[in-house]
Amino acid sequence: MSTASNNKSKPNSNPKIGKTIINDFRSENIPQTLIQELKDIYHFYIDYEQKKKLEQMGLVRRFLKIGWWILRSMFFKLTPMRRILFLLGIILSVSFINDNTDKRFLFGILFIVIVLMLELKDRLLAKDELMAGKAVQTALMPSQKPKIPGWDVWLYSRPANEVGGDLVDYVQLAEKKWGLILGDVAGKGLGAALLMAKLQATIRALSPGMKSLTKLGTDLNKIFCRDGIPHRFITMVFLELIAHTGKIKILNAGHMPPIIFAGNGITEIAPCNVALSLNAKAAFKSQEYELKKDDMLIVFSDGVSEARNNRDEFFGESSMKKLLQENRSHSCETMGKTLLRKIDFFVGNQRQSDDLSLILLKRD
Repeated sequence: MSTASNNKSKPNSNPKIGKTIINDFRSENIPQTLIQELKDIYHFYIDYEQKKKLEQMGLVRRFLKIGWWILRSMFFKLTPMRRILFLLGIILSVSFINDNTDKRFLFGILFIVIVLMLELKDRLLAKDELMAGKAVQTALMPSQKPKIPGWDVWLYSRPANEVGGDLVDYVQLAEKKWGLILGDVAGKGLGAALLMAKLQATIRALSPGMKSLTKLGTDLNKIFCRDGIPHRFITMVFLELIAHTGKIKILNAGHMPPIIFAGNGITEIAPCNVALSLNAKAAFKSQEYELKKDDMLIVFSDGVSEARNNRDEFFGESSMKKLLQENRSHSCETMGKTLLRKIDFFVGNQRQSDDLSLILLKRD
């Protein structure tokens, strides 16, 4: 990857207010961005039970309830000092309606602005920490695809936020044996990312000396049941490939079924194990397949099939299967990038709802 060397590519450290505001108003996506921001506010502050209650209300009552519940939820998320400032700001601003004292109104606005400044400060500090976490997470991910004789392989992962809970990695197990991993930690954000880093480190430590995929699954599960976080689980697919052959072993721990494209047929490999960190006594077993020349296998996270557009429609597995089947003559990288373009076009301006990860491999 190259970096720009001229000063024009660097952000302006002293932006002009007027020019910035003009550029903001010239943005082509103001309506779509506003709608998305309002949706984000609604989904963040309104919980599932409240959403169910809103479905039973009329339009006017629903509108008033949403406003009140959002304001109430926001109020209780503030620190005690900020709640006091916010409440004083509201009282002084409203009292101006029945009082011609400008000072009350100005002080009310000032208190509210102070609260906003403090919240923005916290958000920017958190964002800086997340960006630092993103840099670490990016460094932990493979920088290039593995070169396995007899196989065409492509790996890809894109988090929904600054950091994500999906793991896409590979490890050389022996001279002619490779492991490919796709894991999905329940949830998103920093907590999922930290657990994902632990998963990656544990797999890299255990897999080179593993006796079997069954033993690997059992050991991983015991570790995460012992050291995991309550109500957090991990789904994972570990693929063991042998160079120059079509032999492949699969350990699927509660993940979405990998899909094999062979000839004109499509086969879903159903999971036969529970997700990691759910049951310390769970037994694990692997599955074996043999791919012939030009046969293909895809492992994916639910961020692929459940990518949503602004009408809350899912991209769907059927669309993914159809596209891959139609493009099987191409390389895995070309097929993968074609699929990503199709998903991005489908999603449009809608914000990515979940981490999106792929492993595509084809027998040469």
